[in-house]
Amino acid sequence: MIQSLQGIGMTSARTRERMINRLIQQGICSHKILDVMRNTPRHIFMDEALAHRAYEDTALPIGYNQTISQPYIVAKMTELLLAASARLTCVLEIGTGCGYQTAILAQLADHVYSVERIAPLQKKAKDRLWDLKLKNVSYLHSDGGWGWPDHAPYDGILVAAAPPEIPEMLLQQMAVGGVMLIPIGKDDKQQLQRVTRTESGYDVEKLEPVVFVPFLSGRK
Repeated sequence: MIQSLQGIGMTSARTRERMINRLIQQGICSHKILDVMRNTPRHIFMDEALAHRAYEDTALPIGYNQTISQPYIVAKMTELLLAASARLTCVLEIGTGCGYQTAILAQLADHVYSVERIAPLQKKAKDRLWDLKLKNVSYLHSDGGWGWPDHAPYDGILVAAAPPEIPEMLLQQMAVGGVMLIPIGKDDKQQLQRVTRTESGYDVEKLEPVVFVPFLSGRK
């Protein structure tokens, strides 16, 4: 692995291990997720000027008014998504962003279909995942509210931006027994919700307060 992926100083494996210990203290229990996050260099997913803060428990800007989610939220949403299945086969991610969450999912699912509305962000994410040799990801430059119907149904959907309500198109693309993790609400009144599709409809659970960027329509 090249030096930039290994990290040094505030981006070193030792700093990453402190992040893992903090996630354990915050209640993350899945050893699979902890191991993947331990071995995934979060610092390469942000600009060099902010790389020294990569393993802090905070969201950080990645340009275009977007952020990389704090490690706890990445771990928590992934753990909730995996709770329904030993391994996910087909996952839809809405909001590729910088690609960090995509990289975590790609190591825990057979295939990830990732949709991003901002083309330059998606290009950077693709390059970073290529550097990590993660090739089980397909990318679509599109409005996230449309999902990616061509590959539906999905047994897992993870949404990294907050709409005011659950998009109907995403509900339609869930497999029976599938799970969607999505923040719902505006500004500082967002709730992380888990949606499970059943034979007869959808079960919706409100889990905890979160703060995500707003879910916007269109492409850039």
